[in-house]
Amino acid sequence: MTTDNKVCHLNLQSTIGKVILVGAGPGDPDLLTVKALRMLQQADVVVYDRLVSNEIIRLIPEKANLIFVGKQAGNHCVPQDGINQILVEQALKGQVVVRLKGGDPFIFGRGGEELEALLPYDIPFEVVPGITAAAGCAAYAGIPLTHRDHAQSVQFVTGHLKSEREQIDWSSLARSNNTLVFYMGLSQSGEIRRRLEANGMSPLTPAAIVERGTSNNQRVLPCSLETLEIIAAHAESPALIIIGSVTQLAHKLSWFEPKQSLQSCYSKMTAVAEGKRDII
Repeated sequence: MTTDNKVCHLNLQSTIGKVILVGAGPGDPDLLTVKALRMLQQADVVVYDRLVSNEIIRLIPEKANLIFVGKQAGNHCVPQDGINQILVEQALKGQVVVRLKGGDPFIFGRGGEELEALLPYDIPFEVVPGITAAAGCAAYAGIPLTHRDHAQSVQFVTGHLKSEREQIDWSSLARSNNTLVFYMGLSQSGEIRRRLEANGMSPLTPAAIVERGTSNNQRVLPCSLETLEIIAAHAESPALIIIGSVTQLAHKLSWFEPKQSLQSCYSKMTAVAEGKRDII
């Protein structure tokens, strides 16, 4: 390397910014970590998606440039390659870039892929974990994911099954004394039911859908594996599917009081599952 090239390389290194991958948690701003809030306060640019709540967005200083890359099932307004490019371009401009993701960035958040995109450019990065949706939404729904009388293990599973169908060990998922949490699984609820039943899980296995968990619009929709597809048709994303006997504890362990009461919702969805009424 010539002297001029060395100087150019040093100048480039001195102007490179940083990317901070931050987990925003499941939605309630009170669940944002202290470090996550501190990183937001330092950001020049915040790249965020649909799963970050408006309450958390309002915590970002006005000086920061907000870039929305809103991803939702079947509709990515900015493809993943485009998101990676935004992170690289902004960091190469010398910006402190916060990539803000719902939940935890390393649990079905493609956080690892985004950091790998930075490596060829020697862009420094940091990761701030967040409360993953499974833990946060289950807790706010009164569903302990493990319980000595119900489940000795818990598994987090992606609901994007079309391209990953053969990679999932359904026989492992169908075993007893286990809690399953499906992320992004509403549209695949029928396939989930069929696969689990085909591998020996009882159609009567209790389940629940937690819709918009930890927010004031949270709903907990009880069902069984047999009625999962029916109830999922009435649910809205973002939502988690929880399968296992621990879901039966929701009606007595609920503590969070969103705008629509849990008990009212529980009674209503039980009636829908039993075919006694239409959802309102």
